[in-house]
Amino acid sequence: MVRFRKISKVRRFSGALTWHLSEDCLLAAQRVMYTVEYRRLYLRDLKSVIVWPNRLWLLRPLIPGLTLGGLGVLLWWKINLVSGAISVGLGVLWAGLEVALGPTTRGRVHTSGAVVDLPIVARVRRAGKVLDAIDRAVIATRAGFSQQQGAAADEGPSAENVRAPAPARSA
Repeated sequence: MVRFRKISKVRRFSGALTWHLSEDCLLAAQRVMYTVEYRRLYLRDLKSVIVWPNRLWLLRPLIPGLTLGGLGVLLWWKINLVSGAISVGLGVLWAGLEVALGPTTRGRVHTSGAVVDLPIVARVRRAGKVLDAIDRAVIATRAGFSQQQGAAADEGPSAENVRAPAPARSA
């Protein structure tokens, strides 16, 4: 029985994306509405896993911060000081939290047969831990695979695999 362990979960507007790791594969489970789409990527076929910061991540703190700040100034001016201060405080708090959490990420997984554009982690600060776990699993899988190849080569050719030499052709 193959045991998977969860290494990362990325919550998105379209649904959650969960990454699982086993001895021989990396599994992406993407929830879309009421279904789950699975993508299995074998570690022996893995070429690269790339994670980079999203260029537009500063829009996450700016848009709600400025919107709530503007609403707070408007409430402060038209209604009263308390409602405006609460709205401005929420805008500053939201923007501060997003900046403290750090940049969001994008990701890409290259295998020998496909390129999968899915985020591996939600934020840059967690990327090193997840990539280290994947790297250790890839090294262990490839070491086991090369040991199997070496053991098969040490056994030597079997009677079924030995071909008779081709007869020489005369010109």
